[in-house]
Amino acid sequence: MAKSLGANATFQVPRGTSSEENATAISKLFKESRQPDITIECSGAESSICTAVLTTRSGGCLVLVGLGPPQIQIPIVNAAVREVDIRGIFRYANCYPKAIEMVASGRVDVKPLITHRFKLEETLQAFETAKAGKAIKVMIKCGQDA
Repeated sequence: MAKSLGANATFQVPRGTSSEENATAISKLFKESRQPDITIECSGAESSICTAVLTTRSGGCLVLVGLGPPQIQIPIVNAAVREVDIRGIFRYANCYPKAIEMVASGRVDVKPLITHRFKLEETLQAFETAKAGKAIKVMIKCGQDA
């Protein structure tokens, strides 16, 4: 899905791999094995944040968008000695007007992100589909014209 929406490269994390292994594999996706200048981590999962720290180039910037547990362990010495700038962002502050404008203008098409639609009577199936990881965005239609 990411490639169909314009991503240059994608990487699906294999089960049972370490952050170090994933960082090495991700770095190989970039030309000349150059690590990314900017990494945006959106899951909030500890293992993904660790991978992001290790993947970001020395002197680069890691932006933490995803919210996970209140405390995690990350390779902070690695980030410090390589001068990786770690920034947090509160993703709901001041972003709605710009996001709405981008969707309304057609510059961003979010329709492909809705992969499943269910009627209200199919709510259990909708939640099971989402839980199984078979969907990107599940919509449940409430109303008579469902």
